[in-house]
Amino acid sequence: MAKAKKKKKFFDVDIPLIKKQTQLYSYELADLDNKIITYDLTRILRGKSMMIQFRVKVSGDKTTTVPIQLKLMPYFLKRMMRKGTNYVEDSFIAKCKDAEIRIKPLLITRRKVSRAVRKALREKAREELTNYVKTITTQTVFEEILKNQLQKTLSLKLKKIYPLSLCEIRILKVIEKKSE
Repeated sequence: MAKAKKKKKFFDVDIPLIKKQTQLYSYELADLDNKIITYDLTRILRGKSMMIQFRVKVSGDKTTTVPIQLKLMPYFLKRMMRKGTNYVEDSFIAKCKDAEIRIKPLLITRRKVSRAVRKALREKAREELTNYVKTITTQTVFEEILKNQLQKTLSLKLKKIYPLSLCEIRILKVIEKKSE
């Protein structure tokens, strides 16, 4: 008796964060659940090289995605660095309404600055970001980073300490979702 061979098909997947739709190749729709997609946002963000990862969620016959990580590419950061400037990096965990996230901001100053100024920038950025994200959901954080709203407001607050040439969120990663 011959066995029936399964054939892979394309399934449509909605990506509501960037208002796009993509297709994934699989045997069944259920196989796509919890699959991770990596999407390049360079063209959407007009040259700002960014990669985003989504986790696919299947409910019934609909498939949507939930963002889990946002990452600026190293070659973009290397291009932004200039001779005669300093950079400030940090990494910390912040709590959102619905999850715990790791945020890694990157700040580039206009000129060389002292260690005390860099420390003040790092501490103020950490304080502002943790206070801000505790009131909103992770979905909103991802949307605001893609629209450059979060970076703009942070840059304006840090400008009082020292003016920056670049204020970016280098990595944003969802560590732990709160169960509902």
